[in-house]
Amino acid sequence: MNAIQTQASCADSSESDSLSVEEALQHIQMQLPVIDTCEYIPLHEALGRVLAAPIISPRNVPAHVNSAMDGYAIMAADLPATGVQTLEVIGSAWAGKSFTDIVRRGQCVRIMTGAVMPVGTDTVVIQEHVEVQGAQIRFMAGEKAGQNVRQAGEDLAIGQVVLEAGKYLNPAELGLLASLGFAEVQVKRRLRVAFFSTGDELCSVGQTLGAGQVYDSNRYTLYGMLQRLAVDILDMGVVRDQHEALQQVLNTAAAQADVIISSGGVSVGETDFTKQVLSELGQIHFWKIAMKPGRPLAFGSVQGRAFFGLPGNPVAVMVAFYQFVQPALRKMQGGTYENLLFKARSLSAFKKKLGRTEFIRARFEKAESGEWQVQRIGEQGSGILRSMSEANCFIVLPSPQGDVAQGDWVEVQAFVGLV
Repeated sequence: MNAIQTQASCADSSESDSLSVEEALQHIQMQLPVIDTCEYIPLHEALGRVLAAPIISPRNVPAHVNSAMDGYAIMAADLPATGVQTLEVIGSAWAGKSFTDIVRRGQCVRIMTGAVMPVGTDTVVIQEHVEVQGAQIRFMAGEKAGQNVRQAGEDLAIGQVVLEAGKYLNPAELGLLASLGFAEVQVKRRLRVAFFSTGDELCSVGQTLGAGQVYDSNRYTLYGMLQRLAVDILDMGVVRDQHEALQQVLNTAAAQADVIISSGGVSVGETDFTKQVLSELGQIHFWKIAMKPGRPLAFGSVQGRAFFGLPGNPVAVMVAFYQFVQPALRKMQGGTYENLLFKARSLSAFKKKLGRTEFIRARFEKAESGEWQVQRIGEQGSGILRSMSEANCFIVLPSPQGDVAQGDWVEVQAFVGLV
C-alpha cells in the first residue's frame, strides 16, 4: 500500500519533541532571573507588591493588656466558687481613655472592648452575664479567671519576624503593617511586561471588520490577567505577519521590558515568523508542550529578556498564561507561587488521550453529601471563550491518565486565586 508522510500535530496524543507540562515548568523556572532592585513606597500603594526584606515588629500588638469584650473588669480573686457575687462599680474604662485608679477587692470597673485593663484587674465578666443594681453588679459562679482579656504582645511581640521577604502584600498584610505603624514599605520593583498579538487577520476593537478579519480578543484577556499581577504593562498592539515588523517590535520590547509576551504566530504556518525571528534575535528553549489546549508555546529570550510565545486561540492563551507565564512572573518578582489542586468527583464522562496533560473547563460545587463534585461545562474548543466565562475551574487530567468515567475522582484547579 502507498503511504504519505505526515507531520506531527496538536491532534496527536504526544510528540517525541514535546515537553511535558512538568518539564516545561521546571525548565522555565531554571532560566528566569529574579528582580534584585527595590523601592520604598507608601503603604496604601503596596497592594499586590512583593516584600523585599523581612518585617520585624517594632512594638507589641496589642500594646497593652486590654479587654476583648464589653463588660466589667474584676480581680480573679473576687470570682465566687458558688452562688452570687456582688461588686461595687467605681468607674469606667474606654478604648483610648483608661481608668487610672487602682481596683481593690470587692470593686470593679465598667470596661469597653479594647480598653486598657485597670491596675488590679485581670478578668472581664461580659455585660450579658451581669445584673446591674445602681452602683453595684451581681453575677453568678461559673466565670473563669483571665477570661475575655487580650495580653500585650499576644498578636505580635517586639522583635518578632512578622512577614518574610517574598511575601505578597494582600489586604490582611496591609492592615498588619498599619497596626505596627509602618507608613511605607520596601518592595521589589514592578516587572515591566510588553505584549502584542500577531496576525494579518486581527482587527482592533472599534474598527470595522474587513473580509476574513476578526477582533483581537487576546490582548484584552492578556491585559486583564497582567493587571492582577502588579506589573507595569506595555501594550504594543497588533503586529502584522511580516518578518521585519516582528523584528522591530521584539527589539523595541526588549529595550523596554523584562518580559515579552506574544500571542499567535508560533505554529507551523508559512507566515508564522515568531520562531524564525526569535532564533535570529535570541534563542528558543522549547516551543511545544504535551498539553491541550496550548500545545504550541514558545519559550526563549530576546536580548536577555524572557520571551513567551503563546498560541493564537483565545482559550489556549489563557490556559498557557495561567499554567506557565503567571508562575514565571511570580518567580521573577521574587514571590512564591502555589498551584493549588483538590479532588472532586466528576459528574461527566469523557475521553482522554494518554501522553498529554489536558485542562478542561468545568464548574465545581459542594454536593449535599458534603463532597466536592465537578462537571465539564460548555464546548471545549480552544477558540470558545464563552465556556471560560461560564467555568469556575479547570479539571486537570495528567499525562498518564486515560478516559474519565462518571463518578471518578479528578483533580480540580479553582479559578479563585488563579484568575
